[in-house]
Amino acid sequence: MADTLTPADVVILGGGPGGYVAAIRAAQLGFTTVCVEMDKTLGGTCVNVGCIPSKALLNSSEHFEFMGRHAAEHGIGVDGLRLDLATMMKRKDEVVGQNTKGIEFLFRKNKITWAKGYGTLRAGNVVEVRGAPPENNITTYQAKHVIIATGSVPIELPFLRFDEDRILSNVGALKIPVVPRHLIVIGGGAIGLELGSVWRRLGARVTVIEFMPSILPGMDEDVVKEADKVFRKQGLVLRTGSKVTAARREGDTMFVDVEKDGATETLEADYVLVSVGRKPSLSGVDATALGLNVGARGEVIVDDQMRTNLPNVYAIGDCIGGKLLAHKAEEEGVVAAEVIAGKRVHMHYRSMPSVVYTWPEIASVGMTERELKAEGRAYKMGKFPFSANGRARTSAETSGFVKFLADATTDELLGAHLIGANASELIAEVVLAFEYRGSSEDIAVTVHAHPTLSETTKEAALAVLGRAIHI
Repeated sequence: MADTLTPADVVILGGGPGGYVAAIRAAQLGFTTVCVEMDKTLGGTCVNVGCIPSKALLNSSEHFEFMGRHAAEHGIGVDGLRLDLATMMKRKDEVVGQNTKGIEFLFRKNKITWAKGYGTLRAGNVVEVRGAPPENNITTYQAKHVIIATGSVPIELPFLRFDEDRILSNVGALKIPVVPRHLIVIGGGAIGLELGSVWRRLGARVTVIEFMPSILPGMDEDVVKEADKVFRKQGLVLRTGSKVTAARREGDTMFVDVEKDGATETLEADYVLVSVGRKPSLSGVDATALGLNVGARGEVIVDDQMRTNLPNVYAIGDCIGGKLLAHKAEEEGVVAAEVIAGKRVHMHYRSMPSVVYTWPEIASVGMTERELKAEGRAYKMGKFPFSANGRARTSAETSGFVKFLADATTDELLGAHLIGANASELIAEVVLAFEYRGSSEDIAVTVHAHPTLSETTKEAALAVLGRAIHI
């Protein structure tokens, strides 16, 4: 039985990074704000089964690999090294819990209502929330403004439906109970390589199968070549230009048929991670019935102020397509809330960084050389290797480089591509320069502390100008 209609200034469908940030910003702006989330915790895919738990396992597995493979290089002897996977998983879950509880605290602090249940958007910006069983209570909100933040879901292969037991999405890959004997990863993008790296470090044989000619499709070609070399050296088996055509499960064993150059081979594994991408989810939103405009992939169509074609209905995050990044969703959430408040803001993506949290890390912003050539744009390139950086040498982290692309005439930064230790942190200053439409010279003449890894960005900027110092 439905409750009486409850008024609200802003109702947000989804409590992931986009949704919860939009809720906080809307509350800061003085709106009565409701965030609808059916999961038991806030934070969505990123916090619960994505960004946060995967980084926790990446960090733990890096420690394990260091102790087993590299501690001796530092004069540290390790005897009796063993893996306590249960404790590692418990720590991962505790990290997730700290983050979800943190979001709940922020909701209480900002007086945001968390409507716990399944939300459905009705005509006229009415949002119906059906609570969890067994009560199934229904609360109905009349919203002045609605923000759709329903996220995305992993793409399945028709012959490999997720059971999260042996056929895994990112969710199942984060809670495998034992180290696999052989893990097959289908998809050589960020998620597949990150989770594949975790289990390789812990002792699994990991085979990555990528349909495209190289891993990390769409990334800078020099970065991809370096990553391919480093990952193979680490022990990942990379099978590029290969197509998975069929698969079957027999007991606890998976058989996967892989085709390359007309020849088919059957691989055997105990687990298969399917990581071929994600697609927009519109759970609780019947686009056809509402007249909501969506694109060919089911993504909600929005303008640069996150407005949909429906009055006072906005959409943000993975459900609108583009790069499916948590930080993108967060910024879109802020823009939507501020547009509702009448602020003159808009969303742009020129300065949007992307990161792959393997080791070495990979980070980029802006255009690749291939994209610049396709546009016929004249550019300059500068590159500086980590092997020539003092701090990288002290840390024994000499793989990789920083690469800058700048306009041949104006020197405006057009692209930056990093592979190396802490690239996820080093990209920040470059993104700031992009936001101000800065030049390579702006970074080149900025003093960077010595000895730091950040000097690689300064030297790469100097290389664009033809005057790198330390190489």
